[in-house]
Amino acid sequence: MSGSVLAASVLLFDMDGTLVDSTASVERAWGRFADRHGLEASAILAVAHGRPTIEVVADFAPAGVDVVAETDRIEAEEIDRTDGISEIPGAAALLDSIDRSRWAVVTSATRALTLKRLAAVGIPLPKVLVAADDVTKGKPHPQPYMLAARALGFDAADAVAFEDAPAGLTSATAAGAAAVVVGGYRGEAAAGLPRVPDLSGVRVARDGADLSVLLP
Repeated sequence: MSGSVLAASVLLFDMDGTLVDSTASVERAWGRFADRHGLEASAILAVAHGRPTIEVVADFAPAGVDVVAETDRIEAEEIDRTDGISEIPGAAALLDSIDRSRWAVVTSATRALTLKRLAAVGIPLPKVLVAADDVTKGKPHPQPYMLAARALGFDAADAVAFEDAPAGLTSATAAGAAAVVVGGYRGEAAAGLPRVPDLSGVRVARDGADLSVLLP
């Protein structure tokens, strides 16, 4: 589906895979975790994208491993390593074109890691950020998107959400937002949704008090 125009009051953006290409960094981090504990990295990577790190660690860590300490180690390693990450094409320009009171970042990364990655690739820092630190239930639960929309003064049903992963798409649609798939994911969670290869062709125009989101 292309050439769509979506009406919204606010826009909500995932970070990894949507605003920032951090694939290589994330894969290296999970590879180190797998090596430390004798696990198969491919099995972890198959389900890790878009989910809070602590939940993935809890799913895979062998018995006796301190899940919180291991999560902190992974996060610290990623904060220290911003090499190899880049802006998703069009992300910075798109966010610069929208009033900061009308968009938020909704991510399964921690707040510290999110701010480090956005700054590293030159993407504007959000006025509203809902990170892993801010929720009691992460994606695919709808809570993150509901909280972000509420922090902007709207309901999630008034939002368009940009996401690249099944956990995030499920979270956004369950919250009531209109979801747009960014990138190549074509699984069940993306069925019937509009998609864009990146953000370079996306435009946002003011339509009275609302926004019109123009998809290429």
